Amino acid sequence: MVTAPATGRSGTDPARALEAFRSSAGSATRVEAVQIGDVTIPRFTNEFWTSRQRQASSIHEVSYRACFKPQLPRFFIDLLTQPGDLVYDPFSGRGTTVIEAGLCGRRVAANDANPLSQVMTRPRFFLPDLPAVEARLAEIPLAASPADIDLSMFYHPDTEKEIVSLKTYLASRSRVARPNPVDQWIAMVATNRLTGHSSGFFSVYTLPPNQAVSQKSQQRINRERDQVPGYRDTRRIILRKTRSLLRTVTGEERGNLARAGRDAILLTGDAGATPQIPGNSVRLTVTSPPFLDIVQYREDNWLRCWFNGLDGDAIGRGITMARSIGEWSAVMNRVFDELYRVTCPGGYVAFEVGEVRKKTIRLEEQVVPVGIRAGFSCIGILINQQVFTKTSNIWGVDNNACGTNTNRIVLLKKPDPGAATTKTRPQKQRKS
Repeated sequence: MVTAPATGRSGTDPARALEAFRSSAGSATRVEAVQIGDVTIPRFTNEFWTSRQRQASSIHEVSYRACFKPQLPRFFIDLLTQPGDLVYDPFSGRGTTVIEAGLCGRRVAANDANPLSQVMTRPRFFLPDLPAVEARLAEIPLAASPADIDLSMFYHPDTEKEIVSLKTYLASRSRVARPNPVDQWIAMVATNRLTGHSSGFFSVYTLPPNQAVSQKSQQRINRERDQVPGYRDTRRIILRKTRSLLRTVTGEERGNLARAGRDAILLTGDAGATPQIPGNSVRLTVTSPPFLDIVQYREDNWLRCWFNGLDGDAIGRGITMARSIGEWSAVMNRVFDELYRVTCPGGYVAFEVGEVRKKTIRLEEQVVPVGIRAGFSCIGILINQQVFTKTSNIWGVDNNACGTNTNRIVLLKKPDPGAATTKTRPQKQRKS
């Protein structure tokens, strides 16, 4: 069993809880003093969570590139918040942080520059029954015309017509004053099933769904595999995925998600300017920002944007893809100023980063001074270290070395009134 840190925010000392933590194998936390600039902070290393430790809810099984597992936000939600607290993610992606927070009975706020984030997130707060989805799909008229772009390398002609029918119907429904949750659910599932590497997707075999390829690249894949797109029943696939997403969700979790969704603040825009979020309101932020120029969101999402009637080029220009540490840090300075504004006194920010460019850059060493400059105190750097069995070096973010898979999180706190705001106390070296 895992010896978990104290649950809930009342009286919790995060540094002490991390130091006292014992992994499922009984390993003690290794605590080291790390010098970053003119401050010394502790670095805590252990297997704080694993994918096996707690099976994540099936509702998280939505593909989206460069997203962390739900066990990561759950660790900090359990450690640092109580039911009813507001949990935020300024780079929300597929919505992992806020969906997990909603499952746990927390209030939620999310932002992302990519409007696809809301397509993936909002419907999972208002879960439909399978018969309602089946009935709605049966009402959608089938189109007789193909797509307005060439998709023949991905889809059988009849499958393509079904996709166009869905696209046309959902576009008409999105313009009504109060979009129907069942329609939004169908849009989310269909978006997630557009392309993939098995019969559970609308397309012929291609890369996994979080790595959409270009039309030219798919033509090459088809030639190399000597394949042609076969017919896929889109309605059947949507129902199968709906059943899978809902399979482990309890009645209590449905209620928690619906309550969180009714009051949710879900934004599309700049993480450095979120006036819709009240000041001093967020208890915990758990997020992972875009890493330098690693992940090409525009190229990954072109087909999803087409299906949802979005301008992929405009979205790509609005997403942070800094090519230098200086540019990246300048963007993060603005983000942390805004995080300081929205975070309540005594609230926390858990900022997950990675090692990039073949480990020559450790972004946590950039985040610590940025956070301190904004007014936060740095509790430490948490490294969740696991033995891995598969490579995950997909996006140039190398999280694998010597048989381990790591998450690197900078944990910061907005001081309570009267506390020091600019210095982090030096820590003595501890032996593991």
